Amino acid sequence: MKKGFYTIMAAQFFSSLADNALLIVAIALLTEMLAPAWMTPLLKLFFVLSYVLLAAFVGAFADSMPKGRVMLITNAIKIGGCSIMLFGSHPLIAYGVVGLGAAAYSPAKYGILTELLPPEKLVAANGWIEGLTVGSIILGTVLGGALISHKVSQMLLGIDVPFIDLGIESPTEAAMIVIMLCYLAAAIFNLFIPDTGARYPAQEKNPFRLISEFADCCSTLWRDKVGQISLAVTTLFWGAGATLQFIVLKWAEQSLQLNLSQGALLQAVVAVGVAAGAILAAMRVPLKRSLSVLPYGVAMGLLVMLMAFYTRDTLPHVVFQIGNMQLSLAMLMAYLFLMLLGGLSGYFVVPMNALLQHRGHVLLSAGHSIAVQNFNENISVLVMLCLYALLIRFDVPVSIVIIAFGTFVCVTMLLVMQKHRINQRKFDSVALIAEDKHH
Repeated sequence: MKKGFYTIMAAQFFSSLADNALLIVAIALLTEMLAPAWMTPLLKLFFVLSYVLLAAFVGAFADSMPKGRVMLITNAIKIGGCSIMLFGSHPLIAYGVVGLGAAAYSPAKYGILTELLPPEKLVAANGWIEGLTVGSIILGTVLGGALISHKVSQMLLGIDVPFIDLGIESPTEAAMIVIMLCYLAAAIFNLFIPDTGARYPAQEKNPFRLISEFADCCSTLWRDKVGQISLAVTTLFWGAGATLQFIVLKWAEQSLQLNLSQGALLQAVVAVGVAAGAILAAMRVPLKRSLSVLPYGVAMGLLVMLMAFYTRDTLPHVVFQIGNMQLSLAMLMAYLFLMLLGGLSGYFVVPMNALLQHRGHVLLSAGHSIAVQNFNENISVLVMLCLYALLIRFDVPVSIVIIAFGTFVCVTMLLVMQKHRINQRKFDSVALIAEDKHH
């Protein structure tokens, strides 16, 4: 990999670390406010709303200047969102501002990969980016859970900065200061991201024309025989993944009797599996064979459904002593199960992401193709989170939610696989993979 790739990875790590730690702290803040339970998944909804509403504009913005500068500006917006949460803004509004920064950050983050690297490096690059992003999700989730724990929060509140009174009086406020420092670290790395030299024609400024151009870009990718398959899969995956974050927390609470901090650790276990699967895919799946991973999506849905039948009392009460820590057999099996689920997810999505980025780069431009991807994926996130919030609002048992969720994933993936077989009978669409960029 080129040297600049590692600087991009470092910037992405700290920015994603802060995003995920902030989500846990925002959930804790809602709990402090005695907000209703259905409001918790709306945090993610407000975060991704900008990905949909601004999709027609962020691609043009990402292509209007060097990607490193775009990442620096958008990271500053994330710091602003964290700041207004610190100073008393409602968590939904503040996390929405962070989402605004993330929506504009994403086309630059992924778009620069297609500018910096040749097509044959994209699966490996995505494997490392996804692996590192998942690593940041793990650490960010654990960091958020640790920051709101009594022991760490009391230690942070006990820190006295001479001659400076920050007015920090609660555990969540202390946690947000630490998170802002993570965003600051990402901004420092943004300063050192190299200019790839890629330049695009002057970007359209008329909003109506931008929307029209964006609609054409969406149509182009959905009509492409390879693009439509990879776009359908990633759209399903990211909507399902965002919802699964909250399902795991609710499952941990109701089936395993864990609190928020402990449930956040389960999310981290899933993320460990995703990282392992992503790295394995980077090593084993070349771009030409990326469509061979489609059956893993069906397996992922089936595995999710098994969660509905697993509780703390499913296995005998056996406790293992590991150093100073006690771990029950039920929790050990839950960890292994979630790690396997994450592994399937990572192995499945990384080749699909790389394939979609490649087809988008060939047919469109780096920024516009990622904006189209984000638009579709986050509409899926919005719809699935709204449905999940409604199910929680009407007190649908978590086991029923999990079975419905897993069934939807399985059926959708089977339909996508059938569509790919139909495409192949008409034309060898796999031959389109790794073709040169259109001019």
